[in-house]
Amino acid sequence: MSNYHIKHLEEYFQVYRKSVRDPEGFWEEIAEEHFVWRKKWDNVLSWDFEKPEVKWFDGAKLNITENCLDRHIPTRGNKTAIIFEPNDPKEETQHITYRELHQQVSRMANVLKEQGVGKGDRVCIYLPMIPELAIALLACARIGAIHSVVFAGFSSNALSTRINDCDCKLVITSDGSYRGGKTLDLKAIVDAAMDDCPGVSKVLVVKRTGGSVNMKEGRDLWLQPLLDNAYADCNAEIMDAEDPLFILYTSGSTGKPKGMVHSCGGYMVYTAYTFKNIFQYRENDVYWCTADIGWITGHSYIVYGPLANGATTVMFEGVPSYPDYSRFWEVVDKHKVNQFYTAPTAIRALAKEGLEHVEKHDLSSLKILGTVGEPINEEAWHWYNNNIGKGKSPIVDTWWQTETGGVMISPIPYVTPTTPTYATLPFIGIQPTLMDEKGEEIKGNQVSGRLCIKFPWPSMARTIWGDHKRYRETYFSAYDNKYFTGDGALRDAVGYYRITGRVDDVIIVSGHNLGTAPIEDAINEHPAVAESAIVGFPHDVKGNALYGFVILKDIGESRDRDNLRKEINQQITEQIGPIAKLDKIQFVSGLPKTRSGKIMRRILRKIAGKDTDNLGDISTLLNPEVVTEIMDNAIP
Repeated sequence: MSNYHIKHLEEYFQVYRKSVRDPEGFWEEIAEEHFVWRKKWDNVLSWDFEKPEVKWFDGAKLNITENCLDRHIPTRGNKTAIIFEPNDPKEETQHITYRELHQQVSRMANVLKEQGVGKGDRVCIYLPMIPELAIALLACARIGAIHSVVFAGFSSNALSTRINDCDCKLVITSDGSYRGGKTLDLKAIVDAAMDDCPGVSKVLVVKRTGGSVNMKEGRDLWLQPLLDNAYADCNAEIMDAEDPLFILYTSGSTGKPKGMVHSCGGYMVYTAYTFKNIFQYRENDVYWCTADIGWITGHSYIVYGPLANGATTVMFEGVPSYPDYSRFWEVVDKHKVNQFYTAPTAIRALAKEGLEHVEKHDLSSLKILGTVGEPINEEAWHWYNNNIGKGKSPIVDTWWQTETGGVMISPIPYVTPTTPTYATLPFIGIQPTLMDEKGEEIKGNQVSGRLCIKFPWPSMARTIWGDHKRYRETYFSAYDNKYFTGDGALRDAVGYYRITGRVDDVIIVSGHNLGTAPIEDAINEHPAVAESAIVGFPHDVKGNALYGFVILKDIGESRDRDNLRKEINQQITEQIGPIAKLDKIQFVSGLPKTRSGKIMRRILRKIAGKDTDNLGDISTLLNPEVVTEIMDNAIP
């Protein structure tokens, strides 16, 4: 029996050594023992990072939904697969069992087939966090269609760009969505996008808000009547392990999104195995990831990873601040959540609001806490550890990317001793390395460099849809035979990794390489500071100087700004040194962020460098309005 559930540190090292000495043997054992295949593979792995080309379990036949649904019916048919927690706490929670989910996915799959969707066709899903979103993903996978989920907050322009890039023939959306106290008209956004999407033949509409919408005859259809008439069983399309499962767009540094393509077999094996270990999931646990399925976190750790393990996964439609800032903790208490996975941005926002929101709820069910999306700063880590985990629930600070498909570096709870701000050790089978700017591997510990991976792992993206050349240039051209993550990292004395931010966030000031993350950490420890972002801007003497964008807590709002600037720079001097002091500090109400919480430093760099003529499409940001405010108040 393979080590599917790692239980202590010695076992981690033993399994890790096995996974890097004999990767093929290791992953073959995991794949054989824990998944259902229609046909075994001819070859576990073939790879060439020069082309680049990677194939896992080549020749194998499977359908991922048989692993997420069918095989659980005999033993877990009546177990809750999805708990749907609506935006409004007064609305009734839904519990969907594995048997019910199987039927609903089958109905949706049959509807798609009736609308002419078949194996290999692309389907765009533009839905809020309602059960139909997870069902639509699984229905596409059931019939071999390739799903492309677009976050239901993106503009019509962002939506049409993604639809056209991968030539989607059908769109699934809803009349609207609830977001906190607001209602968004999703159908109107889709209608505007359709003006530029001649390839879309059908738009299926879920009724969620009941708002009046325009239905175009011959193109638009209400989904529910179609589902009511659909048969509740649908044979699974048999897929090759290397067939595409989905396309998910991630922001490119140029502003043009990249459609990352993930495969059926390797993605399934890796996401399921990481989920089981990184969250130490046990049979009757209730697991909650607060992400949106519009992001890779939702694909891997709300839908596919949990369901492949027969888990109970929470889908949350709301936001952490509605009706008030106790909403997360109310949901944890209500459903007795055992594993809670969220973003540092959310933690910082909640920490800012005071403990009265936390203290009125029982969080004793929590066994494991997790963070995702960006490295967590030390202050937020301690707040999360002390007030949410009560010092007894380990925090898994997970590092991974849309491109990697699953978590790459992370503690395993109750196994790996944690250190605040460190992602700690590589996950099983992952072989990270640090590279210098000359392309040489940096050996030993207490070093920093550019983070690369030197051996393929099952869930890595196989290409960029329609642009393999860009895939090679972006990820495999910087260092021979290595996947370049784009991130910098340091490795400490015991071999723990800490992500220091994007390499393009390393600023050379007077010949010194300064990572933005440590400077931001120092600033964020100032009692008046809630959050900060640092970028470089051209300087006649230093080459580059540092520009800080700083959000204040309420206690800082009334303070003298010049004194605050001096105190912030003093804090940086004490923690890092005078070389890291900021030339300019602008106090802002918010920072431009992606919906997953990543700060768009590309935009801040342009503002700091007075190059605001071409900011690219900012409509996909969580808060595009803040960009105008920052530009209007930029320091000359």
